[in-house]
Amino acid sequence: MLRCLPTSEPNADLLVGLETGDDAGVYRLTADLALVQTVDYFTPIVDSPYDFGRIAAANALSDIYAMGATPLTVLNIVGFPISKLDKWILAEILRGASDTVREAGATLMGGHSIDDVDPKFGLAVTGTVHPERIWTNAGAQTGDALILTKPIGAGIVTKAIKEAAAAPDVIEEAVHWMALLNRGAADIAKRYEVHAATDVTGFGLLGHALEMVRGAGIELVIEASRVPVLPQTRVYAEKGYVPAGSKRNLAFVSEATTFSDSVDGLMRQILADAVTSGGLLLAVPAQQAAALVAELRADGLAPAAQIGAFGDARTATIKVV
Repeated sequence: MLRCLPTSEPNADLLVGLETGDDAGVYRLTADLALVQTVDYFTPIVDSPYDFGRIAAANALSDIYAMGATPLTVLNIVGFPISKLDKWILAEILRGASDTVREAGATLMGGHSIDDVDPKFGLAVTGTVHPERIWTNAGAQTGDALILTKPIGAGIVTKAIKEAAAAPDVIEEAVHWMALLNRGAADIAKRYEVHAATDVTGFGLLGHALEMVRGAGIELVIEASRVPVLPQTRVYAEKGYVPAGSKRNLAFVSEATTFSDSVDGLMRQILADAVTSGGLLLAVPAQQAAALVAELRADGLAPAAQIGAFGDARTATIKVV
């Protein structure tokens, strides 16, 4: 679909555009200042309007953190069936988002709303970064370790929530991780040599990892047993609570992914699960991985783990063992 867009004139100040499918666009303003811009919105994935607002805000802000940038301003994007749903629902969504934006240290400038068939909410976010300190998803190097900062499985769990099949404690934990800003993880990672970064969202862990290996042109080996997963994710997957998007993700990544026989079908699906507001994927030198993981865990990100390593084969493929 993107290939249908007309080719734009080259612009030396456009530092990150459409070419690599990165988390945000980056435009240089001066020698030491660049703008980072992103937008994201979606339909409700949890029952609480307030939590939905928090999660939507954390999800949009995450793209800024994944570029190594600092969020500056946000605009709300709202679609809401004003004649069908009580106005307090929208008020709670906006309140949840506002609290998370304030926590991020960003400023809400306004937004735009339309009367829609179903509720939708998200944010357009602008941040800043030094042009020489941008993280992209394309810079991983041979020998780098791959770090994941949050557990996966949110797509499957939220599907169970929609089907009224998720236990309260599982919902509480899933909401905790989805609403948690990636700010702390990014701040810690900036003290290390980050060669590449992205966040795990709609394409799932494997989909976003595949973007990294295609950008770098090298092989990645992921150890499935090391990947942190939300509680009960496997149980819900066994019961069929797998979103259609997660199934499409697995079909797509299978073209460039090989699985060990020890990785069963359910785990393959979990690894491709479409996540909302997931953690950061960070490619760092192997010798720095243990210290980075230790710092992340000490900061409250207990599930953070090294889940794989980049090899030297010029295949742009993934092996899951």
